[in-house]
Amino acid sequence: MNATSVGTHAILRRAMPWVFVLIWSTGFIVARYGMPYAPPLKFLGLRYAFSLLLLMPLAVWLRTAWPRGGRQWLHLAVVGGLMQAGYLGGVWAAVKQGIPAGTVALIVGLQPLLTAVLVSAGGQRIHARQWLGLLLGFGGLALVVLHKLDGGELSAHNLLLSLLALCSITAGTLWQKRFVQPTSVWGALTIQLLAAMMISAPFALLEAEPVVWNGQLIAALAWSVLALTVGAGALLYLLIQRGAAVQVTSLIYWVPPVTALMGWALFHETLGPTTWAGMALVAAGVIAVTRQPTTVLIRR
Repeated sequence: MNATSVGTHAILRRAMPWVFVLIWSTGFIVARYGMPYAPPLKFLGLRYAFSLLLLMPLAVWLRTAWPRGGRQWLHLAVVGGLMQAGYLGGVWAAVKQGIPAGTVALIVGLQPLLTAVLVSAGGQRIHARQWLGLLLGFGGLALVVLHKLDGGELSAHNLLLSLLALCSITAGTLWQKRFVQPTSVWGALTIQLLAAMMISAPFALLEAEPVVWNGQLIAALAWSVLALTVGAGALLYLLIQRGAAVQVTSLIYWVPPVTALMGWALFHETLGPTTWAGMALVAAGVIAVTRQPTTVLIRR
């Protein structure tokens, strides 16, 4: 590999987290477009199905190396059930059940802190600087979504669905980091989506609300498949595989601020002083979590 290729590869690796955050942040925008015309689990079932129709031929064309051994298939299926069916199904169903968008954002925004607690309990050291960064990031997230806490109705049902989403994505992240061996991202994503579709389908059939096909729903589905599932899903798999769990999950703190900026650009939503202050805290928190400690060399 020549110097140019090495430099390009390094740039792409540095850009991956920010591309992931930008794409992942469109999730709530897509929900705003698509949810009026389809119940949550039916929409997600269609999203999984169309994603598989795209990924399976792609995997064959690229001659994807599939995981060896049934155990790795099982681990990837568990990750898919948790991070796709559990997390997305929980968030979408909670929003459909009337929970305020800011409340669900705060609940799932606890993921970096919960991940750090579980990692620390497992014996991995979390530096004091990283704990401080996680707390700063969550404080910033709270400021960003503060103006969205009104409206909607908080109930035991939608609160449990939100907590299900939080626990699912946290467990899925740690499960992948602990048990999943490096393999082709397209093969891994295909197995995860197959598991998610199998888990979600029975619940989707119980939804009485019909799917209303129109241009807005088709556009929301197309973006969900191409950008969120295939694009962001592949990036998240690679980020977890290559990075520390606490550092990767700290990127989630960026999602509400970036979503707020998108809401300002697309829907003319206002950004007050608390939102800007929250963004600054998020930036400081993520930098503190992800910055590598400096090694001081003492010459004798």
